[in-house]
Amino acid sequence: MYAVIKTGGKQYRVSAGEKIKVEQIPADVGAEITLDQILAVGEGESVRIGTPLVSGASVKATVLAQGRHEKVKIFKMRRRKHYQKHQGHRQNFTELRIDAIAA
Repeated sequence: MYAVIKTGGKQYRVSAGEKIKVEQIPADVGAEITLDQILAVGEGESVRIGTPLVSGASVKATVLAQGRHEKVKIFKMRRRKHYQKHQGHRQNFTELRIDAIAA
């Protein structure tokens, strides 16, 4: 069984036992959270698609870690104008383990 969830403005296709990194969710490590924005649920050939959400569906997940991604380096330059700008960014993430999908 799989589900398409929406969190942090992005969509993820998840199944039970999978580990994913999503945008930061304010929760403690080891806490069990419920994701209720389910866009689709499928098993084999049968697929339920929500309009826009599947009613009554939820995904239970456990928070494994809170962290930061690798640094992305941003470099801007204008040729012949003596302009250079260096910048870096590290995005926060929450690592989740999907425990169960309830349709």
